Amino acid sequence: MALVIFLALIAVIALYFISLYNNLVALKHGVARAWSNIDVLMKQRHDELPKLVEACRQYMRFESETLERVMRARAEVASAREARDIPALGGAETALRAGLGQLFATVEAYPELSANEHFRHLLARITELEDAIADRRETYNDAVNLNNVRIEQFPDALIAHGFNFGAARPLHFKEAEKSDVDVKQLFQG
Repeated sequence: MALVIFLALIAVIALYFISLYNNLVALKHGVARAWSNIDVLMKQRHDELPKLVEACRQYMRFESETLERVMRARAEVASAREARDIPALGGAETALRAGLGQLFATVEAYPELSANEHFRHLLARITELEDAIADRRETYNDAVNLNNVRIEQFPDALIAHGFNFGAARPLHFKEAEKSDVDVKQLFQG
C-alpha cells in the first residue's frame, strides 16, 4: 500500500512538473506569435512605403532629402526586424516615424498631391498599419510580461532554468515615440 501511495505521489509530482513545462512552452510560443503579428504588419508597411514615396516623388521634386530619409529609416526597421533586435528596432521605428511625420508635414505644401486618390489610399493604408502595429506592440509586451513573470516564479523558475527558458525583451519606446503619427491632423488646416 505504501508503494502505491509513493508511486501515486511521484506520478502527481511528475504530472505537475510536466504541466508547468507545457505552460512555459505555451508562453514562449505566445511571445513568438505576438512577435510574428508585429512582423507581418511591419512587412506590409515596408511594402507600402515605397509606393507612398513614389507617389510623393512625382509631385515633390525638391523634397528628395525627406523621401530618402524615409527610405533609409524603412531599411533600418527591416534590418532590425529581421534580426529581431528589439532595441535597434525601437531606434529605427523612431527614425521612421520622424521621417513620416516630416513627409506628411511637407505634403501640405502640395495640394494636388493631397487630392490624389492613389496617395490618399496609400496614406490611409499606412495609417491603418501604424494603428495595428501599435495594438500588436501592446499584445507582444503583454505576452513578454507573462513569460518573464512565470520564468521567475517558483517553482516555474526551476523548470525555466533547467530547460533554458529565457526572458524575452519587451518592445519599449520613449514617450514621444509611443504616439502614432496623426496623419489626418497633418492634412487639416
